[in-house]
Amino acid sequence: MADVTALGASTQQISQVTSRPQGGSTLDQEAFLSLLVTQMKTQDPTKPMESTEYIAQLASFSQVEQSVQVNNKLESLLTSSAISLAESMIGRTVTSGDGKISGEVVSVKITGDGPMCTLANGKTLLLDDGVVIA
Repeated sequence: MADVTALGASTQQISQVTSRPQGGSTLDQEAFLSLLVTQMKTQDPTKPMESTEYIAQLASFSQVEQSVQVNNKLESLLTSSAISLAESMIGRTVTSGDGKISGEVVSVKITGDGPMCTLANGKTLLLDDGVVIA
């Protein structure tokens, strides 16, 4: 009966950790570590986790941590690239792919969708596929 109670508590704790709102659909470092600690706390003391399993989980945690660091560096690189593109767009003439919007770029705002150009005529144009830069 104690095993069933411990399993129920463990399942509830894991459910709470995995149901936390996250920025994406994957677990972050904190959630992964919480799962590992919960698993260790609720394991059967008469049948502890094998050391090879523990090492494998720590290696997985290390991979998660490295993935987070790589994602942060890529995000920084993309932002830097977008800023360089924005700087080079000032004073240039851009035309939308369908030709309906055209004008000289007076400012550029970096958005989640990409660089958004404000033209001298007051219109805005998102720099994406099909935009012609002169």
